[in-house]
Amino acid sequence: MDVKQAILSRRAYRSLEPVEITEELTRDLAESAQLAPSCFNNQPWRFVFVHDPEVLKQLYGVMSKGNAWAQTAAMVVAVFSTKDADCLIRGREYYLFDTGMATAFMLLRATELGLVAHPIAGYDEAAVKEILNVSEEMKVITLVIIGQHSETIGPLLTEQQAVSERTRPERLPVEEFSYINGIPMS
Repeated sequence: MDVKQAILSRRAYRSLEPVEITEELTRDLAESAQLAPSCFNNQPWRFVFVHDPEVLKQLYGVMSKGNAWAQTAAMVVAVFSTKDADCLIRGREYYLFDTGMATAFMLLRATELGLVAHPIAGYDEAAVKEILNVSEEMKVITLVIIGQHSETIGPLLTEQQAVSERTRPERLPVEEFSYINGIPMS
């Protein structure tokens, strides 16, 4: 699969089935994130890869109700950083952007490997930090839910989530967010 195919194939599926998580897989995902660009090569991203069933259970307990579907995940990756780990240039904090790029590299690699890597925002950040022993000054930017896509709609999905499993949610037209020399694309 080439990069374009991985981009086209990547979906935020919620219907998951078990998949074996190995040290080799975890290292592969981490190494893919490692190669992302960052301001002055600061590499501000930090990841905790969790596949221990007991720790996963604790993480599921601090996710929002809308993320109940994540309980079928084989792994959860906590993504975190701090603005002090990256460039601050004329008020621009790069750590979120750079960590986002590293996370995107990981998502695309997971897609290439036939996995679902679905980032979520619905969780209690303080509780995640406590469970994973992440220092207070860090910001937990996202949790990435990792699993194998199931063709069967998961029983923990809401009705709206089930609809988005069947059909890719509509994307904004390119003309609404892209400009060439300040003029909207046509």
